[in-house]
Amino acid sequence: MQTKPGPFNYKKLIESLSDFFIETLDKARLTEHGFVLLVAVVIGLLGGYGAVFIQHVIKEFHILLWKGPPGLEPILAMPWYWKIAIPTLGGIVVGLIIRYWSAEAKGHGVPEVMEAIALKNGVIRPRVVFAKLLASAFYIASGGSVGREGPVIQIGSAVGSTVGQFFKVNPKRMRTFVACGAASGIAAAFNAPVAGALFAVEIILGDFAVPQFSPIVISSVTATIVSRHYLGDFPAFEVPAYNLVSPLELINYLVLGLLAGFVALGFIKMLYASEEFFDRQKYPDYVKGAIGGIIIGVTGLFFPQIFGVGYDTMDLALSGQMIWQLALGLILIKMFATSISLGSGGSGGIFAPSLFLGAMLGAFYGQVIHQFFPDWTASAGAYALVAMGGVVGAATHGPIAAILIIFEMTNDYKIILPLMITTIIATLISTRLQKESIYTLKLVRRGIDIFAGREVNVLRSLKVSSVVKQSIELVDERSTFTDVLQKIVRSPHNYIYVTDTEGKISGYISMHEIRQTIMDYDNLKNILIAQDLSNPNVEIVRESDNLDYVMKKFGRTGLDEMPVLADNGDDKIVGTIWQTDVISTYNQQIFLRDMSGEMGQSVRNVTKDRRVHVVKDYHLEEIETPSIFLGKTLKEIELRKKYNVELLLIRRKVRQDGRMVTEYIQPQAKSTLQMNDTLLVFGKEKDLHRFENL
Repeated sequence: MQTKPGPFNYKKLIESLSDFFIETLDKARLTEHGFVLLVAVVIGLLGGYGAVFIQHVIKEFHILLWKGPPGLEPILAMPWYWKIAIPTLGGIVVGLIIRYWSAEAKGHGVPEVMEAIALKNGVIRPRVVFAKLLASAFYIASGGSVGREGPVIQIGSAVGSTVGQFFKVNPKRMRTFVACGAASGIAAAFNAPVAGALFAVEIILGDFAVPQFSPIVISSVTATIVSRHYLGDFPAFEVPAYNLVSPLELINYLVLGLLAGFVALGFIKMLYASEEFFDRQKYPDYVKGAIGGIIIGVTGLFFPQIFGVGYDTMDLALSGQMIWQLALGLILIKMFATSISLGSGGSGGIFAPSLFLGAMLGAFYGQVIHQFFPDWTASAGAYALVAMGGVVGAATHGPIAAILIIFEMTNDYKIILPLMITTIIATLISTRLQKESIYTLKLVRRGIDIFAGREVNVLRSLKVSSVVKQSIELVDERSTFTDVLQKIVRSPHNYIYVTDTEGKISGYISMHEIRQTIMDYDNLKNILIAQDLSNPNVEIVRESDNLDYVMKKFGRTGLDEMPVLADNGDDKIVGTIWQTDVISTYNQQIFLRDMSGEMGQSVRNVTKDRRVHVVKDYHLEEIETPSIFLGKTLKEIELRKKYNVELLLIRRKVRQDGRMVTEYIQPQAKSTLQMNDTLLVFGKEKDLHRFENL
């Protein structure tokens, strides 16, 4: 009897291919740097082709829906009901993709990439590549008031993550590959390789000190080569020649920077107000998409310029052919249309809409200024170009990437000075009035602080309660000078704290505070009490304060010790915190995180019941999972907080095809410990011994 073959196992095939390529690269004896650069080229090629392909798909969908190539002409030729029906259809299709295929396809995509890098070790599902490409291409072609650059960034990032998952790289390399993908997307979209690399470093990674900068540049350049081969070597916009007519004109650009900052702020506020409104509605995604599509369609009947990416209209503004009244109106209309498009669940970016807003602002402002000062001002097109960089920089909080994108679009060094003035002023205004950028605000509203997981801000994730010393020197405010002096001399603390009749801290005393008083001790010992000697300007912290805040407070006050109060509302004194302990904790956490990132995929040679000394009194050890942890997640167990050990790796035996194989799992908060799991843990010897005997 013939057995029926089972279903084809794609996962097994991919796993086999992955093992084959990894083994081949090992045999080639590539250095680590050589491997990373080779993969960066691959990501650049795939990211470049992704940017080219999405433009092709948008064009085909546009021809299908509007009977003509991308642009306003085919749309204007359509009857009014068609201009409402097509955007509505676009909203429905994207809503269905989001609901039944990939939720990551919703919105502008960049926040999801930043979240994946900060909290998920750079892991992005491979399906995002296809879901985002299809959803964004159809939505843009149907008239959604969004840009294609955000989707290209998310597609490139997903490609980078997929390649990293294929080669089973560690989290540190994975983040670099995701950034490579983002750089390739923005570089190919704007034909701007330098700006692509800086965008990935400044906005996606948020760290200019990233040591893996060379692969990001390689991916950016490779993607640009692909883009130029298929789309041509010319800027994204038709930019006229620029001239700085007079040095006095720089004053105009300073004012333009102020205006650009406020326009960016308005855009951020309106976008998230729209998202809030639609999120409160309990309708399915495709119904919300349909509602948004109807609104966009009706708006487009009166202002067709808001349909799609809007490059045609931006070209008019850059060439000085836009009347200032229309430009002023389009600032608000485009802001509204993009907010509705993305708030209702549309798929597309905010980069092109930000450029659009800047172009309209510059066209309006430039024409008005030129009418008053025609002899020493440039044409409105120059102001439109500069304002594009200003609004983008202010909205994204990425002024360097914005400046470089505009510079690479013009290839004219004369634009740099006004561009820098406007963009920096706009960004300063935006960051001063709005802490979060248009990207990070979306994550903060979900309760995600991406900076808490970065090494430079590692102290933000640690609380005072984790390092507080359960000791403090207290003295009653009625104590005599003699009692105070004896306590100071005998105490290991630098300060003693004075308490009032209710037991609350009312001041502090140090040897420095009473140095002059000691000289006249014989005359004052029976006169002065602690209250007379204390400094009432006492600095306190609470158990729930993070160590980043505490460290800044140490720096501002010049103190090296502060009292700690409880958070229960009665201001109970629980101990003190020392600056040296905070510094020591910081150094320890940086070391632990580096060990976790680098060793999570590579440590395989620590055998059972063997402890390996690493540095000082820190050790690595493999320990069988204690029975009290079985079935619990790492979030529930809180190993670091409760047991002061760091879990680097989980080794698990699983049955595959009738045989037992070993899996190595990178621990995450949601990881659940199972029977016979072996844990690779790192910590001090005494803590490891205590943990082993649970």
